[in-house]
Formats: sequence, structure tokens, C-alpha cells
Amino acid sequence: MSGELIRTLRQSCDTEFGRRHAQSITVHCVPTARVIDNPISGERIVFQATASETAGELLAFEVFLPPGGHVPAGHSHPVQEERFTILDGQLRFRLGWRTRLASRGDTVVVPPGTVHWFGNPSRAVAHARIEVRPALRMEELLASSERLAGPGRLRRLVDLARLLLEFERELAIPVIPPFVARLVLAPLARLGRP
Repeated sequence: MSGELIRTLRQSCDTEFGRRHAQSITVHCVPTARVIDNPISGERIVFQATASETAGELLAFEVFLPPGGHVPAGHSHPVQEERFTILDGQLRFRLGWRTRLASRGDTVVVPPGTVHWFGNPSRAVAHARIEVRPALRMEELLASSERLAGPGRLRRLVDLARLLLEFERELAIPVIPPFVARLVLAPLARLGRP
């Protein structure tokens, strides 16, 4: 990493996550980086390249996942490939029926439509670069997840139904055909609307 500007998370990100984990991770500083903290998964996401910057071809971001942190559930991305490069620590992946432990330097590619899940099984913060192709509205999905993850929000079925319907090209429920998911989710999403 010589020649690259790096700082500890404590120096670049004054947040609770940074205060708790600054000793164990390093962040590549990006002057205009947008940061998302998801309290449900524990993820800290630092965007590196967005859909608007890549003509929709790529969304690239770094993710920091604290010990024991994980995405809430198995899921798939119907038309997007997701590529994880582990920069530090470890991530455990479930890809379909297979499990894989990835460590620093490893790359894990999740093809479109593949049911997957990942989490940090170690005692140190995991740090990975994730590339999503094509970008579609994945950045908006991640931002919406952060907003809905406030106290008592995303756990509500109505909010989850709205999220899944709004971003059905980016996120799918495993095992349930899309038309069935829409039939079940649409009435739920209408609940609570003014």
C-alpha cells in the first residue's frame, strides 16, 4: 500500500463504529466518499465508485464488518454479479449449498441469481472490497436499508415488503418465484399507506 493515502478509521470516521474498531482496521480515504452504517448487519459501507460515475456499469465499495456481524438473511441478486475481495480479516460465505471461508487476498464471485449470505466469523473486523455489476439501483437499496434500519423499522414486515418490491431487480428472496413474492408482498406494502 505504499504511496496510497491511508488513515485509521478513527482519524477518518468519527462514529461509534470507528471508536470501537479503529485499532484493527485501515480505510483507504476517498475525499467525497459516501458512508453508510447499517445497525442491523453491523456493516460500514464506504462507496468508491457509484452508478452515476460509471455509467451504470459498476458500484464499488469497501465494507467493514465487525466480529460476528453478518447480512440479515440469505438473498440473491437476479441480474447482478457481486465480487468480494478480502482486504483484511475473514468472511464466511454460503453460496447455494456450499460454505467457503475467505481470507486476505481471496476473491469470491457470486454469479447473478445465486443465493448467498456472508458474515464475519472472526474476532477482528473484516474489510472487503465489493464490486457489483451492473450497478442498477444497488446504492439506493443500501441507503434505503440504512434508513429503514432505525429502531423498530426494518423488522416491520410492511417496510420489508416495500423494500423488496421497490428493489426487485437488485434483491430477491431465495426459493420464492418472483411472481409469488409480488403477489404476497403487494398487499403488505399497501398497509399503512396514507
